[in-house]
Amino acid sequence: MPDGRHPEGPTEKCGVVGVSLDGRAAARPLYYSLYALQHRGQESAGIVTHDGFQQHSHVEMGLVGDAFEPDDIESLNGSNGIGHVRYPTAGSVDSCCAQPFSVSFKSGSLGLSHNGNLVNTDEVREELAAKGHAFTSDGDTEVIAHDLARNLLESDLVRAVKRTMGRIHGSYSLTITHDDTVLGVRDPQGNRPLCIGKLEDGYMLASESAAIDVLNGELVRDVNPGELVVLQPDGEGFDTYQLVDTDNSAHCFFEHVYFARPDSRIDGNLVYDVRRELGRKLWEESGVDTDVVLPVPDSGRAFASGYADAAAEDGADVEFAEGLMKNRYVGRTFIMPTQDARERAVRLKLNPIKDVVQGRTVTVIDDSIVRGTTSTQLVQLLRDVGAEEVHMRIGAPPIVAPCYMGIDMASREELIAAGRDVGEIREEIEADSLSYLSIDAVAEALEESRADLCLGCVTGEYPYDIDGEATDREVVRPDIDGAQAGLADD
Repeated sequence: MPDGRHPEGPTEKCGVVGVSLDGRAAARPLYYSLYALQHRGQESAGIVTHDGFQQHSHVEMGLVGDAFEPDDIESLNGSNGIGHVRYPTAGSVDSCCAQPFSVSFKSGSLGLSHNGNLVNTDEVREELAAKGHAFTSDGDTEVIAHDLARNLLESDLVRAVKRTMGRIHGSYSLTITHDDTVLGVRDPQGNRPLCIGKLEDGYMLASESAAIDVLNGELVRDVNPGELVVLQPDGEGFDTYQLVDTDNSAHCFFEHVYFARPDSRIDGNLVYDVRRELGRKLWEESGVDTDVVLPVPDSGRAFASGYADAAAEDGADVEFAEGLMKNRYVGRTFIMPTQDARERAVRLKLNPIKDVVQGRTVTVIDDSIVRGTTSTQLVQLLRDVGAEEVHMRIGAPPIVAPCYMGIDMASREELIAAGRDVGEIREEIEADSLSYLSIDAVAEALEESRADLCLGCVTGEYPYDIDGEATDREVVRPDIDGAQAGLADD
């Protein structure tokens, strides 16, 4: 079993939130919102607020419930603020990279929460360091904060954000406090999700609409790629500025396949409905007639439900059953001392129900296969409890390349599909058959063109200019010096 830094499955990056309320303290709504986004990061949690006079911050390692005591919430004064939950993909696994990142400077105070990953962090950091900026972490969030602070010394808020967007390159959804003003920014490709919500006494920004739901709010819309949203400090409304326009977006399809909560709406689609549709398409492309269909919990459930419904509509006599039980108290930091123990550790996480499986042919529906360790062990477990045949159906294309956009997925050397065809992978995991969903089916389910999706992990071609990797479109990194000069008169 992999260690805590590199779990078996792909691991979500971070979750961000921001609120601006009319007189009510922001800390508790932010706290509840972070609970709703806990699945997006479990290493650290933090909140920054501003009371109109000064900034307040509390950031700790651990889960939301462990990071905050009641007194911590009470000390975070102000009606405006931002929050963050983190799983590190750039920077260290320690408190120096926990967020929101805070900085005070001549033009006020900044708090910044970041979901995503820059690919030109080193270039921007070196340029800023040469101009006297001192950094306390190795993460990309501090680089964004320093660049924005520098630009705020020379420009108003909107121009400063535009200048920073012209210098950083990669994936980012940001929530930011500049004194008591809360703003949100989504990168020009819209890789990471960000949405706007209306509350009874204000407005909010969040990575997923589930965070709006928990506050009894109403989803207004998604933040557009390249858009800046500024919440009015009194909670009365928000202003928007389309700062960068591009021909195509690069939405992360894995948000719908795996990461996001099924009750969230992202880029206009309910995640649960997308997963069911992906399951239906999986039957259409590679359905196999077996006695029972089993989802791998948790994200496999909606796929398997759609798969089983499509099978039934085609006249297949197949049962949908919850035949795999998940132990929720074994987290990704669970470490076994020997290789033999690691190979058997999946039984601690997933246990098959023998009565559902014994003497029957089984189709297992999972959202993805990354390293293949769990799939191999799962196939063997099902055979051990009497399955006559075990067929694997995967609700995403094969993952053949790493993610540079903020997902801790794995290196090429660790990916089971890198350099192997489906037949070789089937032999490796010892399934009776194996099929993946096609890229075209994913695009159809999302009602997007392939040109508007980030497909780097399944094609090896990326929507950003990444050293040593191919791109799937015309894209170049910003020229650091040129960008600064070109935006000087904006």
